[in-house]
Amino acid sequence: MDTIRSAITPIHREGWRFIAMFAAAAVFLLWLWQPLGLVAVVATLWCVYFFRDPARVTPARAGLVTSPADGVVQSIVKAVPPEELGMGPHPRTRIAVFMNVFDVHVNRVPGDGEITALAYRPGKFFNASLDKASVDNERQAVRMTLDGEHDIAFVQIAGLVARRIVCDLYEGQRVRAGTRFGLIRFGSRVDVYLDEAQVPQVMVGQRAVAGETVLAVADGIRAERREDR
Repeated sequence: MDTIRSAITPIHREGWRFIAMFAAAAVFLLWLWQPLGLVAVVATLWCVYFFRDPARVTPARAGLVTSPADGVVQSIVKAVPPEELGMGPHPRTRIAVFMNVFDVHVNRVPGDGEITALAYRPGKFFNASLDKASVDNERQAVRMTLDGEHDIAFVQIAGLVARRIVCDLYEGQRVRAGTRFGLIRFGSRVDVYLDEAQVPQVMVGQRAVAGETVLAVADGIRAERREDR
């Protein structure tokens, strides 16, 4: 039984009601008209795949910033963090990770530290691959102080298809790198704003894995690894 469990990828709790709805629709459509029902079965299997929540092995060292999302590093630019976080008007290095509808959408905390501010802002639903999505789209912004006093932010951004941002963090919470904290349905983006002392370790076009890929490090930091199941 343990072997079977280890071979099956878990499903995030947010997904079960959607899977149930897709499955119910598939049963009904199979009864109504089989060809349409088969399409619904494929859609149900995709829904299961979308909400998968695989285990990850997170680098364990203060000062590292790991990716909060699976996806492609879309841009590395200088940008001002969301004003609602109170991080000032000065541009910081921003790394954007774009998730398509086939990526794992469970988001993970990018470092060890404390959550110091959260701010939700409603907005539009432009394609998350567009640069203006960082400013205009619905978003959930999080500010945190990493162990080692580096002040960073990460922002969940809804996309063209996404209509729901889930974030389970709260102000004052102590968190560990790689901890699951939420997700975005269905296709979206996460921006990470670095401290000025941190150096990006990825390139545009590179694939990032939530909780594993190191996006940035402070000078002199080297990574070890910690398994989180």
